Amino acid sequence: MNDLQAALGYRFREPRLLQRALTHRSHSAQHNERLEFLGDAVLNLVVSQLLYGREATAAEGALSRMRAHLVREESLHALALQLGLGAQLRLSDGEAKGGGAQRASILADALEALIGAVHLDGGFDAAQQLVTRLFAPLLEEDADAPRWGKDAKTALQEWLQGRRHPLPSYRIAATRGQAHAQTFEVECAVASLALSARGQGSSRRAAEQQAAAALLAQLNESSTA
Repeated sequence: MNDLQAALGYRFREPRLLQRALTHRSHSAQHNERLEFLGDAVLNLVVSQLLYGREATAAEGALSRMRAHLVREESLHALALQLGLGAQLRLSDGEAKGGGAQRASILADALEALIGAVHLDGGFDAAQQLVTRLFAPLLEEDADAPRWGKDAKTALQEWLQGRRHPLPSYRIAATRGQAHAQTFEVECAVASLALSARGQGSSRRAAEQQAAAALLAQLNESSTA
């Protein structure tokens, strides 16, 4: 894994942490989900610090939207592809044959797990340096670009709050597939308007965004009708 460590700009003192970060739950009971949990927290903190220092005049809501964009699955997936994580993942034969090494949710989770592993191996400063190196190019983009747009859940929440409606509720309506390759179907509902919509995704988070986007489209259509 020398090439990956070179791409990360970090060499592990404890190689087993790196191996675990790249191990999907379909491969072994010693998988990367706990490291993913830790890496997610470190990632959010470091990106928050970067935005706080860079966007001196931005309000809290704008900073939250910027952070949500930077750490969303799509962004993490793109960075994981740049690092070549797919070739290093440890997957079950079934998951590998099913294209797991290219699946956005698996790659995004692995990148978060790597950040968590670096934090445990080298401390917060090492993890902070890694996140800064990875996300600096995104932060250099034009702050007025569409990347700072609101995600669907935020946009829906603000639409409802602006009209004094209660917040939407989300529930998992169905799950399909084996445990290591599930598709989630989530329902987003606004009881006060008697409206609901469903979305699908390879993670609950992605499915919630799809459902929120579908419901927001309904609301926009009804308001212009």
